[in-house]
Amino acid sequence: MLHSTVQLNDFRINTLPYMMNDPFTRMKKVKNIIFLIGDGMGFSYTTGLRYFNHNSRKGLMNPTIFDQYFVGTQSTYSLDAKSNITDSAAAGTALATGYKTYNGALGLNSEKQEVPTILEYAKFRGKSTGLVGTSQINHATLAAFAAHHESRENYNEIADDYFDERIDGKHKIDVLLGGGTSYFSRDDRNLVEEFKKNGFGYTTNSIELFADRNEKILGLFAPKELPKHIDRYLTTVPSLSQMTSAALQRLKQNPNGFFLMVEGSQIDWAGHDNDIVGAMSEVKDFEAAFHAAIQFALNREDTLVISTADHSTGGMSIDRNDNYKWNPSVIRSIKSTPAKIAADLHKTKEISSIARHMQLSLHEEDLKVIQSTLELEIEDTRQTLINIINHYSSTGWTTKGHTGEDVPIYAYGVNRHMFSGRMENSDIGRILFEMID
Repeated sequence: MLHSTVQLNDFRINTLPYMMNDPFTRMKKVKNIIFLIGDGMGFSYTTGLRYFNHNSRKGLMNPTIFDQYFVGTQSTYSLDAKSNITDSAAAGTALATGYKTYNGALGLNSEKQEVPTILEYAKFRGKSTGLVGTSQINHATLAAFAAHHESRENYNEIADDYFDERIDGKHKIDVLLGGGTSYFSRDDRNLVEEFKKNGFGYTTNSIELFADRNEKILGLFAPKELPKHIDRYLTTVPSLSQMTSAALQRLKQNPNGFFLMVEGSQIDWAGHDNDIVGAMSEVKDFEAAFHAAIQFALNREDTLVISTADHSTGGMSIDRNDNYKWNPSVIRSIKSTPAKIAADLHKTKEISSIARHMQLSLHEEDLKVIQSTLELEIEDTRQTLINIINHYSSTGWTTKGHTGEDVPIYAYGVNRHMFSGRMENSDIGRILFEMID
């Protein structure tokens, strides 16, 4: 087997955090860990959320749900020979294993050696485990918690590992909810049927998810990534908070507790696209999932909720061209992502159909520019819409890549003090290992 009892025990002996010698930082044993990662969600996104939630230009802004649980920050850099800015695989691995590594690596240290993840160790300790995300469930950050590959691009092999690899003879992951049907139901292998034969429920839409009563479940709601939250029909594709609640309902049945990792995957993707509509949609979806986790942990003395980002993306700025006036009301008036609007416009070839998606009066010259793109590709229309929305909302961006800065840590429940101040992303993984002991 890939992960033997000896390997897991050896890891524990050799990686006790130095901080445990400090009597002021002693921790309690934790039964349940809910670890939420807003992929790409740096400070500018949560600051933007505060503005977005504030409907008036007057008075003090109310804090977001994140604000009251802020405890510290973490550094995101990887140990990559060619880059000093992390990708999601390296950052996910640091958070999951306590080891920084090179970009693209999953569950490997910088010497390409396999290292146990916190999800695997939780299973080894008799806990139930779950992965929930809005990307394909075998995408980089999620996969870093349950797979070991030199390349994050090995999607089929990662999906295979989710089924094939065992801890003490048991399936490594009990709850998998997200996208990725095309990787689990393939010509060369039908993992869906294999999971079902091994006692897992299988769901493909929200109604089935709510009706299913299996303790172990595979839920795949799209061929690859899920639609952005703003574009979803929730009777078909569940929200991240609904998937989180469904996972918690199952995992809590284990008297030994559980480890659940929840990813708001597409905050990052919207950042790469410089798409502020998609970004705010996904941050709101993640906010609701964080709230669901907090509600579960309220009044419990055995549960930790921790949330952070793997990195930030896009260099989002709530100002553009020195306007000093961000306009989130523009974003709130748009009811679909630029991608969906562009696809609809190319079907109808009628610029008037834009009114179905945007409760916003566009200048005549902007409408003409959009109309001209309908003779080009959908991507041309989508990018034109993104640029116009950024201009109208006064949203700035510095890059379409990752940005390298420190990101926030939020925590609630038992041992939340362990994450206060500034730390490395790998410190979080090491502390979580210690908590399970």
